Amino acid sequence: MDYSDLAHVFVFLFGLIIGSFLNCVIYRLEEGKSFLKGRSFCPDCGHTLGFLDLVPVFSFIFLKGRCRYCNKKISWQYPLIELATGIIFLLISINFGVRSFGCIYYLLISSLLIIVFVYDLKHYIIPDGVIYAAIVASFAYNIVYSFLVIGSFQFFLQSLLAALLASGFFLLIILISKGKWMGVGDIKLAFLMGLFLSWPNILIALFSAFFIGAVIGVGLIALKKKELKSEVPFGPFLVTGTFLSLFWGSEILAWYFSLILIK
Repeated sequence: MDYSDLAHVFVFLFGLIIGSFLNCVIYRLEEGKSFLKGRSFCPDCGHTLGFLDLVPVFSFIFLKGRCRYCNKKISWQYPLIELATGIIFLLISINFGVRSFGCIYYLLISSLLIIVFVYDLKHYIIPDGVIYAAIVASFAYNIVYSFLVIGSFQFFLQSLLAALLASGFFLLIILISKGKWMGVGDIKLAFLMGLFLSWPNILIALFSAFFIGAVIGVGLIALKKKELKSEVPFGPFLVTGTFLSLFWGSEILAWYFSLILIK
């Protein structure tokens, strides 16, 4: 195993730990509590958790999905978010390199997007504090990268244009539907996606989000889990589209253009 393999393993394990922290952040956002102070505890019995209760994924398996102290079931959200964060961190390290200038930035924004995914899925709300923090971080990164790394204003303009077009598209949908199809939070998330992905990857993210949303929506209706007029959070689909575009955007574009050339 060479250095790069060890680095990827380390990033994956680091992602598991961050995933555990993200679960804590999500829970405390739900409860209106600060995630900067206080030890982790069982949400059912309130017992302070020890080290063996907090090992990402493995504690869930070892405890058989139940609290050591009150025997209440532990939500599958916890190991799934930990594992998903580890995999996303691993993909970032593989695609962009651990030593790359933007690695920490991609890890940070990805973590915030995971919070958005889970919170919107559970509560149909995109938390403003999380999305604004991500937007500020993206603005700062784009400015630094444009002027200090590549020495060109073009990258910043492309990202800003992608953000304005994406958010403007969602604003148009909201105006046409009078707020029935989308929420204001989706505008903010689309703006972040544009800053994060730039042009043309934002197009891939949006197309993927709508396609996946349509497939799942039809599936839920077919299974009678939802009705045609039922409210479905769109944030998780946008986040999923963002990750698809981030990791495989170039391949998807190449595949699409190959189809055009064949025709």
